[in-house]
Amino acid sequence: MPKIEKSDADWRATLSPEEYRVTREKGTEHAFTGRYWDCHEDGTYRCVCCGAPLFRSETKFDSGCGWPSFHTPNNDQLIDEHVDTSFGMRRTEVTCHDCGAHLGHVFPDGPAPTGLRYCINSASLKLEPDAS
Repeated sequence: MPKIEKSDADWRATLSPEEYRVTREKGTEHAFTGRYWDCHEDGTYRCVCCGAPLFRSETKFDSGCGWPSFHTPNNDQLIDEHVDTSFGMRRTEVTCHDCGAHLGHVFPDGPAPTGLRYCINSASLKLEPDAS
């Protein structure tokens, strides 16, 4: 599948200012402020930019960090990882494979079964609740 490419103006027209800042400018939201950090609803967390199904609620856990945290992506092929050396740190950035949206970072301090913690900005996600 080809990557989704849009102009800066097109992204700005379809995203809120906060969604744009986080996903297109690699920003972050303040801890404990995003709409999904304390969400317990069942469903699929999709990329706010392109709709790719990135995470399932069954893999979400309370890490205490203030951002939605997941131990496993819905599909490894939908998440890309990049070395991030900003702010004097060495971290692993995660982006949406389909559109390049900045999602957050992955850390090796999560629970079983993966031991990973995908620390994801709420502004980069849109929850599609499961059908009742």
